[in-house]
Amino acid sequence: MSVIYGTEWIRCPVCGSKTRDKIREDTVLKNYPLDWPKCKQETLIEVTNLQITVITEPDLFLKFGGFFMFFFRAVIYLLMQHRIRT
Repeated sequence: MSVIYGTEWIRCPVCGSKTRDKIREDTVLKNYPLDWPKCKQETLIEVTNLQITVITEPDLFLKFGGFFMFFFRAVIYLLMQHRIRT
């Protein structure tokens, strides 16, 4: 017995044109880097039940916030040390 799934093209979130990727009803993608040469941009998306969600930078910041906070504090500290010495 075969199951027929509905399929849909992933559309570019920037220009709205069809990309080279297709998804089915049972497709699940997390942090998928959608690269579309026509727009020359890469966008992170999540897909569940044919619903496509664009991951924006604040969402990435929340997922990796601890690392980014440590990194930015270290950079600011180094810049301040350099400013004090000169």
